[in-house]
Amino acid sequence: MSEAGGGRGCGSSVPQRAPWSLVAATAAFCLVSATSVWTAGAAPMSREERQKLGNQVLEMFDHAYGNYMEHAYPADELMPLTCRGRVRGQEPSRGDVDDALGKFSLTLIDSLDTLVVLNKTKEFEDAVRKVLRDVNLDNDVVVSVFETNIRVLGGLLGGHSLAIMLKEKGEYMQWYNDELLQMAKQLGYKLLPAFNTTSGLPYPRINLKFGVRKPEARTGTETDTCTACAGTLILEFAALSRFTGATIFEEYARKALDFLWEKRQRSSNLVGVTINIHTGDWVRKDSGVGAGIDSYYEYLLKAYVLLGDDSFLERFNTHYDAIMRYISQPPLLLDVHIHKPMLNARTWMDALLAFFPGLQVLKGDIRPAIETHEMLYQVIKKHNFLPEAFTTDFRVHWAQHPLRPEFAESTYFLYKATGDPYYLEVGKTLIENLNKYARVPCGFAAMKDVRTGSHEDRMDSFFLAEMFKYLYLLFADKEDIIFDIEDYIFTTEAHLLPLWLSTTNQSISKKNTTSEYTELDDSNFDWTCPNTQILFPNDPLYAQSIREPLKNVVDKSCPRGIIRVEESFRSGAKPPLRARDFMATNPEHLEILKKMGVSLIHLKDGRVQLVQHAIQAASSIDAEDGLRFMQEMIELSSQQQKEQQLPPRAVQIVSHPFFGRVVLTAGPAQFGLDLSKHKETRGFVASSKPYNGCSELTNPEAVMGKIALIQRGQCMFAEKARNIQNAGAIGGIVIDDNEGSSSDTAPLFQMAGDGKDTDDIKIPMLFLFSKEGSIILDAIREYEEVEVLLSDKAKDRAAILKGKMIPSYIINSNPEMENEEQPSSENDSQNQSAEQITSSSQEVDLVDQESPEESFLNSQPESSSPADTDNAASVSASEQNSNPMENHETTSLDGECTDLDNQLQEQSETEEDSSPNVSWGKKVQPIDSILADWNEDIEAFEMMEKDEL
Repeated sequence: MSEAGGGRGCGSSVPQRAPWSLVAATAAFCLVSATSVWTAGAAPMSREERQKLGNQVLEMFDHAYGNYMEHAYPADELMPLTCRGRVRGQEPSRGDVDDALGKFSLTLIDSLDTLVVLNKTKEFEDAVRKVLRDVNLDNDVVVSVFETNIRVLGGLLGGHSLAIMLKEKGEYMQWYNDELLQMAKQLGYKLLPAFNTTSGLPYPRINLKFGVRKPEARTGTETDTCTACAGTLILEFAALSRFTGATIFEEYARKALDFLWEKRQRSSNLVGVTINIHTGDWVRKDSGVGAGIDSYYEYLLKAYVLLGDDSFLERFNTHYDAIMRYISQPPLLLDVHIHKPMLNARTWMDALLAFFPGLQVLKGDIRPAIETHEMLYQVIKKHNFLPEAFTTDFRVHWAQHPLRPEFAESTYFLYKATGDPYYLEVGKTLIENLNKYARVPCGFAAMKDVRTGSHEDRMDSFFLAEMFKYLYLLFADKEDIIFDIEDYIFTTEAHLLPLWLSTTNQSISKKNTTSEYTELDDSNFDWTCPNTQILFPNDPLYAQSIREPLKNVVDKSCPRGIIRVEESFRSGAKPPLRARDFMATNPEHLEILKKMGVSLIHLKDGRVQLVQHAIQAASSIDAEDGLRFMQEMIELSSQQQKEQQLPPRAVQIVSHPFFGRVVLTAGPAQFGLDLSKHKETRGFVASSKPYNGCSELTNPEAVMGKIALIQRGQCMFAEKARNIQNAGAIGGIVIDDNEGSSSDTAPLFQMAGDGKDTDDIKIPMLFLFSKEGSIILDAIREYEEVEVLLSDKAKDRAAILKGKMIPSYIINSNPEMENEEQPSSENDSQNQSAEQITSSSQEVDLVDQESPEESFLNSQPESSSPADTDNAASVSASEQNSNPMENHETTSLDGECTDLDNQLQEQSETEEDSSPNVSWGKKVQPIDSILADWNEDIEAFEMMEKDEL
């Protein structure tokens, strides 16, 4: 995200609207000079410890990059649990997430400038040669314009920037002759057809070989794009124009930014999340600083820094004033409606907003940056990682964590701005958590659920492009880096572009279009970065004093609505009606609902439906109370459902060579030992005979004292449990008989009983889908004896391995010695879906609870439930109904509110690589039982994918 250097000159030393040559020369000074201010905020970290942590980051990068090169290259990304490459079309579609993959060795290109930052110049030279030799940009693949721009075009430009720097130094890259730049130019021209719209906003997707709108392209019919998708192009496209002299790229990117600025909501100066690329109408009218908008704001400020165009700064400051007025509720950043910015659109925040404190540092607004960063750090300390989304009272909303780097980025820039060693300790925590919970033998695996510690078989390219770069720079001294990092600006993917581009090939008209749309008061705009004496008013404990009140904000928080009720009591006013107190037969309650713009409708089937229209409320305060009441009703519905279901469990492989680093998401059972109330069960696994476990076992000696593996099907789950328990098993794992099923693409479910008394079953029973079960079965084939831990969530490795002869790096999260124990090796989404809450109206159905015998852990269409005699039942969340005429939101009290308009995705088509010169399958290591005959129910996958993202 942020600029490597910092502001636009320091305090009064640089006049307003200073010549860009002077500003460029001092662009990095503010953040660096501030480091001398902080020495007493926390115990200083010795240079030796900082070097040790920096070396640990280098080893972690080698582990991730080396395993990608060994097991995945030339595929786009590494699948770290199965130790193979992810190739588009050879794996089950993950929807929009796969649009980043274009069969162009994504991870290698995204890692190019990281290699130089980490002083791996020889590896960088080898990597550049591989890119030039192997990468083909003419594949018949539909890709995201946004992701391809920031990752691939940005990666090529960042690699080119550092290649010419190394060539000038005279030791490396002497053979280099702008080959990466020529590839970047080729890619730039391939992306240009996406801009063929009346608005100038690009189509969200393009076919690398056939462009858009052609029959062969399989794209070009989309009408909507996210604000960040259209507004995060100017740095890469302008740099491409400045490097090559071809002005068309910068012109197209500027036109898109101009259109977004023109379409902002004029009264609030906010932009929505999604816009129609043809009409310019806002499709989603909620606004925040997270997914869908984030890097649009970032690129306005950085375009000013890189290009020296004052209009970009004016626009940024106008938006920033609106953000701080409406969205910022320190330490929270909550989405609002662009037309009614005093009304919150959500009661939760997404993880992508973690970049914003870093952007505030670049802006020079340090206090709110410290506050928001500290709040996020408290959430991380509670869950080890930042969940994809969490509520205003800091409960997990979406439990995934794909190893996002935004928090590390903000940590680095806050340390640069303050010099406070507290942020070094924060970085140390991030390193420890990555090694302790995400590190696996073949790289680092994303977290599927931060609550259980279960893994997902993905390692996104941005993890290597950004995370290791920011962590290394956090602990590095200036002499540890072979070039001056302050001479470059970071793109949103942390690629490096040189600041000298500001004075190169300036053939673009810099007409100030901002004033055409709004009257601006220059006194509100910062034309220089603040003087550090103003940022830190003669108090070396300034940042600590801001953090201190927030240290317990997560553990001791209460919902914002409760705070308002308490304030109302103190003022003597009557508190607003709460969802938990509402009674449909109470006339007083009905009158309060009417005042809040909420109407009650009796349906023919006996249900009672609540519908809110904010415009019918008696006042804006009553409308806000009505919105809060509807949100509470939705949350109450979700909570009531969750009380009837069990959370997911974890199967952790603790034997050699896994040592607890592979955690599989498991479904619980409604019978047997409750792992949340009793100590975990640990033991070696053994397959039962018969494998279905539906009759008395013929190999009781094999399962005696062990955890039995059983296949699903042919009888009830409880019957299987009784048979293995009678044979002496201490636990059971049921593996799905539907080959190819996976917790990545299907909701987990809990195993129901057989309708009889199951108190006789005393052992724990867990369920694994086929893919996760195959990991255990493959481990048995390779290592014979495999020991697992059945628990409610993943356990600390130190506790698991206590008393065993295990390499110290496994227990202490210090991987420096890992290469002695394991085989050696060579060394921004934006498409995140978001739940939509429409400002005009919402509705809630009040219906009876479903029977617990029909319960699934996550919402799933009825058609996706595998039908067999296992009596695998589920708790089905009520689906949201959408009426475009009334534009309202529906939920029922027995389920979570979801938005089907945002949940339904088109199935990504299987695409074939048109390049004959790269063997995409040569390094793929198939696990037959995982990939064979993958028969995915596409409807269930599409519903689950949007629900989880």
